[in-house]
Amino acid sequence: MSLLYWGPQSWTQYSSKSQQSVSEVAWREEDTKVSGKADTSEGRATLQEDLDRLEEWAYTNLMKFNKDKCKVFHMGKHNPGVQHRLGSTWLESSSVERDLGVLVDNKLSMSEQCAAVAKKAKTMLGCINKGITSRDKEVIVPLFSVLVRPHLEYCVQLWSPLYKKDVDRLKRVQGRATRMIKGLGSLPDEERLRELGLFSLEKRRLRGDLITMFQYSKSGYRGDGDSLFYKESHRKDEA
Repeated sequence: MSLLYWGPQSWTQYSSKSQQSVSEVAWREEDTKVSGKADTSEGRATLQEDLDRLEEWAYTNLMKFNKDKCKVFHMGKHNPGVQHRLGSTWLESSSVERDLGVLVDNKLSMSEQCAAVAKKAKTMLGCINKGITSRDKEVIVPLFSVLVRPHLEYCVQLWSPLYKKDVDRLKRVQGRATRMIKGLGSLPDEERLRELGLFSLEKRRLRGDLITMFQYSKSGYRGDGDSLFYKESHRKDEA
């Protein structure tokens, strides 16, 4: 649930004074999110109490929530979709929200995010196609790597496509880029990638997943990793 977009100073003040009074809250410099379980009446009541505390805190500190930007984000197949209020204002429900640049839908399918990044990448690729006359691989490949591919891979460990239609949507962007290169347009996708020394987006996502998993296992994300994974140690018994 996205509650309010503040500046860093207000966010710091809020996080230091309200940490003990709200059950589950995530603070960032751009927004604040309160979360809770909605499968029981007690859980829904606790979530509403948290919202009441936030409204009380804002009133006490002479601040005001931008309630036009406050949304309720219901997740879960059996979520009853109960309405919540902030003060006297009933909050609107939303099926898709952007969190740190990633579109998350209430089914966690990530199709909305895949469509959005593919559109951005194709737009940038179109600019390259119209603005650059050269079709040499020494020109197109660096431009693709720097200007197009980052759109397809930003935070992809979070939104990696689940469905074949989304995998193919991203794949077509890279295929379009490699077909632009002189002399390679008639070759199959795999051969073009081999000629250019590029990996497919699927392989790059797998590589990124493995690197991220390794960093978690080596405590690269201390705290977050401890809550996500259970590390089991194995000991070889002596003969």
